[in-house]
Amino acid sequence: MFAWFGSTKSKSRINFLRLLRAGHEDYRVDEEALAYMQAQKLPHAPLERLRTHSDGLFSDEAHWNAHLTRLEITQERHRRIATEGTLLGSVLHHGFPKELPIVSDDAGQFKVLCHGLCWVHAERLIHRLVPLNPTHRQELAEVRSQFWALYTDLKAYKEHPSPEKKIDLETRFDALFTIQTSFETLNQTLRRIQRNKAELLLVLDRPDIVLHTNGSERDLRDPVKKRKVSGGTRSDLGRRCRDTFMSLKRTCRKLGVSFWHYLTDRLSHTYAIPPLPDLIQQRAAPNH
Repeated sequence: MFAWFGSTKSKSRINFLRLLRAGHEDYRVDEEALAYMQAQKLPHAPLERLRTHSDGLFSDEAHWNAHLTRLEITQERHRRIATEGTLLGSVLHHGFPKELPIVSDDAGQFKVLCHGLCWVHAERLIHRLVPLNPTHRQELAEVRSQFWALYTDLKAYKEHPSPEKKIDLETRFDALFTIQTSFETLNQTLRRIQRNKAELLLVLDRPDIVLHTNGSERDLRDPVKKRKVSGGTRSDLGRRCRDTFMSLKRTCRKLGVSFWHYLTDRLSHTYAIPPLPDLIQQRAAPNH
């Protein structure tokens, strides 16, 4: 229903969480933050220092880094985990739904909160394999055929979920990705995909999510082509302008609004077109 672009110089999880803060600058040491740090295996000593010697809220990055230094948390890994945790605390505090799924291509920075994986990217791991003989080629073709058959049935499940179908799809998933062939590289790839079962089958518990990231890939196509032609922008202001107008353009397209008419409406102060947030809420209404 909408698209938002934010160009940065980093692909880290810290950067991703900063973007999810949607303009806020604070860092928060709360129960969510501490639970994240513990899950990421932050050692007990720094974790306890953060738990007992933090007042909960730090207004910006400088105050947060100074606090880490005061607590003698100096190792790069420990500071990174602690920073990720406090950023997550800020994200959730400012209203980001904890149960909102994030579907990604398996890049590590996106594996936070409720995370699902793209089936198209998972299949590419199989598609890239090079068979060494006719037997390998046949086995590879059979696996890919079963893969897409399972994917098709998952799409049908999204429309009409049921407990019986859920059990059947889980069983078929296990059967496919534990199959043993004469193509050892294929076997290893299938086991790798099988280890991501929970994230690939998140749709069984959340039929509302997408099974792929094609929508995001399409949204990115225009800026990627422009970047190939002209490189980056010459200033931060130019970058922000480009990101803003790309966000407006793609959002208008998703809502069926002419971007040219939208710009004309705003520049002429006519305001015949409702604000885009209002249109998004109308589209998201259950009775739309």
